[in-house]
This record gives sequence, structure tokens and C-alpha cells, in this order.
Amino acid sequence: MKPSASRQASCACGQLTLEASGEPIRISVCHCQACQRRSGAPFAAQARYCRARVWLDGEYKTFVRVADSGNEVTAHFCPHCGSTLCYWLAVDPDVLAVAIGAFGDSDFPPPNFSMHDDQRYAWIDLPASTQRQN
Repeated sequence: MKPSASRQASCACGQLTLEASGEPIRISVCHCQACQRRSGAPFAAQARYCRARVWLDGEYKTFVRVADSGNEVTAHFCPHCGSTLCYWLAVDPDVLAVAIGAFGDSDFPPPNFSMHDDQRYAWIDLPASTQRQN
């Protein structure tokens, strides 16, 4: 049974939706070039949740790529509008990362972790409290 405290996310056309219950394990941004290309933005922002607390509804396709670290990343995207809604890492199969923009919530908490910070665009500022990893 789904707990009542949850967030709703969807792709651009609304066909693929997601419900995530509870608070995220981690909120992060990634500045690697693969995430830049996947998101079409200078960085990707995601909230990680326990996979057991996330429910997908709708048709989706997957794309698997191998990260620089050697980890497999499986992205779930809408076959109609192409929006990536979430992804998971083979190295951490019990966690699902949800694209923060898919929540459509400008009050979403800020990131507390920044990956590949050495590839961050010079004009992007993050909160001083953000933990950084190159």
C-alpha cells in the first residue's frame, strides 16, 4: 500500500507518470557530459528514492549506457515525447533517480550533492553547503 506523503512526476506529454513516496535519499546534480546530453541542459538534477517507494504508470522505453565509471545506467523515457523520467544504476539496483524537473515543483529542495563538479559550467553556482565530487 502506498503511503500518503508522496510527489507526482510526469513526462512532457503526461502519458508516463511516476509517484515517489517519502523524502528522497539524496538530491544531486551531475555535470558529466553524458548527463548534459541526456538532459539537454548544462547539468542533470535528480532525486534518488528507494525503488520500492516509486511507482511508474504508462508506457516507457529504456536506454542503457555505460558510464565513465563502468557502471550501467538504465534510463526510462516516454516513447511519445522522449522525456527521461527516471533512471537507475546497475551498481545500486535498489535506488531509482527521478529527474527533478519532472516533478514540476519549483519548491523542490536544493541539491546536497554535486557529481563531476570539475565539469560544471563556470557560470553555475550551487549552495555553499553542497558536497562536491570530481
